[in-house]
Amino acid sequence: MNSLIRKAKCKTMTCLLLAQLLPPSTSLINFNSPPRSLQNPAPYQSGLFVPCSRSDFRRWCSGSGMANRPVSSLQSLQSSDSVSYLSQREAAEIDEILMGPLGFSVDQLMELAGLSVATAIAEVYRTSEYNRVLVICGPGNNGGDGLVAARHLFHFGYKPVVCYPKRTPKPLYDGLITQLESLSVPFLSVEDLPMDLSNDFDILIDAMFGFSFRGAPRPPFDDLIQRLLSLQNHDRLHQESPVVVSIDIPSGWHVEEGDISREGLKPDMLVSLTAPKLCAKRFCGPHHFLGGRFVPPSIVNKYKLQLPPYPGTSMCVRIGKPLQIDISALRENYISPEFLEDQVEPDPFDQFEKWFADALAAGLREPNAMALSTAGKDGKPSSRIVLLKGVNKDGFVWYTNYESRKARDISENPHASLLFYWDGLNRQVRVEGFVEKVSEEESEQYFHSRPRGSQLGAIVSKQSTVIPGRHVLHQEYEELEAKFSDGSLIPKPKHWGGYRLKPESFEFWQGQQSRLHDRIRYSPQVLDGKREWKIDRLAP
Repeated sequence: MNSLIRKAKCKTMTCLLLAQLLPPSTSLINFNSPPRSLQNPAPYQSGLFVPCSRSDFRRWCSGSGMANRPVSSLQSLQSSDSVSYLSQREAAEIDEILMGPLGFSVDQLMELAGLSVATAIAEVYRTSEYNRVLVICGPGNNGGDGLVAARHLFHFGYKPVVCYPKRTPKPLYDGLITQLESLSVPFLSVEDLPMDLSNDFDILIDAMFGFSFRGAPRPPFDDLIQRLLSLQNHDRLHQESPVVVSIDIPSGWHVEEGDISREGLKPDMLVSLTAPKLCAKRFCGPHHFLGGRFVPPSIVNKYKLQLPPYPGTSMCVRIGKPLQIDISALRENYISPEFLEDQVEPDPFDQFEKWFADALAAGLREPNAMALSTAGKDGKPSSRIVLLKGVNKDGFVWYTNYESRKARDISENPHASLLFYWDGLNRQVRVEGFVEKVSEEESEQYFHSRPRGSQLGAIVSKQSTVIPGRHVLHQEYEELEAKFSDGSLIPKPKHWGGYRLKPESFEFWQGQQSRLHDRIRYSPQVLDGKREWKIDRLAP
């Protein structure tokens, strides 16, 4: 089992390294296409988004607050006042520069755009609840973005359907159609579409018109926009309706003045590209993101653009004011295989090892992280996250400072509990038992297996004591680093070592739909003078 934990740590470091090294996905195709802005362009984007349910959006529309999932660590909330907004002329000029002297091709930008749309949908709308997707494509590049998005959504596990009534007779678009046909993605005519789209689709992608479109939409797009508008009445009647995702400009909006009639589309999500257009100031839906991290400094300086920083390796960043959060409405409807009694291992240690291996295989970050809860003689509980560093039939091992608060609690009350939570698998494991110190030899061996920096950190940190500032830690660390710069053995401090929790009970929890979760408890019992584990199912 210890080898599994070492593999988990190695895999985590490998993933972090790959994230540093891999470039954003691009498709380097020929440069023979005319400027995108001359082909009814629509921009290009990418991103990570905060999931939102249909009921969340209805609450937002009614003005009672918008429920939302926590913002990803790869996202950044920006005030709309700190971001530049482009006029139609500026957007077209930037597009021509990108497609001209800067060497971007229309198919390269289209691939970036479509992949970004698909990624955004996958982040916000999970396939378990939003699986059926209708992509409505216009005749220009905005429609091409939609075709590319449909291809990626297929590979992400969605079931896309494409409505492409005015096909563009160019090799680029023919190729996109051929790619979708090879995947057996259906194409429906306008006549084949149901008048009420709410019964057949969960997501509608508005890929009809980009920022270069002028005038009023002509048939059949005027009718298609009206069908999308009719869905807003479902929200007013508290009925289920598909969510609408608009690419750069909600179709039917004026690129600068927005929804002039105030009776136009109100999409759930708007993904602005390169920089938001002026009409985006009037977007009031729950999800507004900016994509276009490829914009070079020359364009930023020329147009004096104020763009938010893109965190990490993300290609998108959330813009607009922070969302109001209705905490009471935050919930997940877990979809998992049933966890039945005839599937469990007779021994809880074997069951833990099986689930731990599943967490490793799923690539979860730090699957050995566990919440350790202790209480001192005053009975006041205290919890914190520690890392599992060993497990066998004797118990669960972790290492810490013997003068920390948890150590003081354990010295006064040696009973504690552990909780593992594996979000990607909808699983928890609870372990309760008696805590004792591991041997000094075992602590010594583990201490010297750690990186030298971690060894020095264990000496520097007088855990849980008050210090005047972080500079104290840095100063002491640098002094120790210099002292042991010759590579000599770093002695383990006496106040540092391991603990082992010897389990007295286990509970394995598997999340299920409608809160009918599976809970399997192991508790010790003695039968015929032999200690065994009794297995019971608990009500969720």
